Amino acid sequence: MPASSRAAPASDSVPAPDSLLPEGFTPAARRALARADPLLGALMKQVGPLRLEVEALHNPFVALARSIAYQQLTGKAAATIFGRVCERVGQGARFTPEAVLAVPVEDLRAAGLSGAKAAAMRDLALKAREGEVPTLVRARRMSDAALVEHLTKVRGIGQWTVEMMLIFRLGRPDVLPVDDYGVRKGFMRTYGLAEMPRARELLAHGERWRPWRSVASWYMWRALELPKNPAP
Repeated sequence: MPASSRAAPASDSVPAPDSLLPEGFTPAARRALARADPLLGALMKQVGPLRLEVEALHNPFVALARSIAYQQLTGKAAATIFGRVCERVGQGARFTPEAVLAVPVEDLRAAGLSGAKAAAMRDLALKAREGEVPTLVRARRMSDAALVEHLTKVRGIGQWTVEMMLIFRLGRPDVLPVDDYGVRKGFMRTYGLAEMPRARELLAHGERWRPWRSVASWYMWRALELPKNPAP
């Protein structure tokens, strides 16, 4: 067989753009990112292998309800409040849109939710009942943009919340949260900037990171854990 017709070794094959993280991120994908952006490549070498942990998403509705409860709170306080909400609504499979809507707002407030969060959780339940919040099977088939479009219709659910779910619950490889403080701060430090980039500037630079912008974002977060050395 001619050498030109031989298949490339698996280790040199860049995965398809829809390969989920972290398993889909191979050494070949890492090399492709480093070639496209040498400064990112230097950061990856300094930080080490990708250690992004994806928590399995079993129920988008429950995950979003949890994210509402956790907004602007420390993990321990938010966990306590969401636990109290679950005591009133139902645990596990019993935490359904219908169960949320059956609980009076006063009871949700008594669990520790603010008025705005209680309203957001009820709106989430209404949207889920209307089909705006997809099931897990449907969510896995939807594009990143479609999920953002659908889920940001829910009161209290912004684009950042959906982006975090895409990266850390669904393992989507090409998400760039341009409004995330940590990503912007890490970019500023990595590239030796005097101030944090604007969203459109980060988005423009991130084009060279496709289809692994989630990976680049993870390394931007890790850049904040390194000593403060300006970029060369």
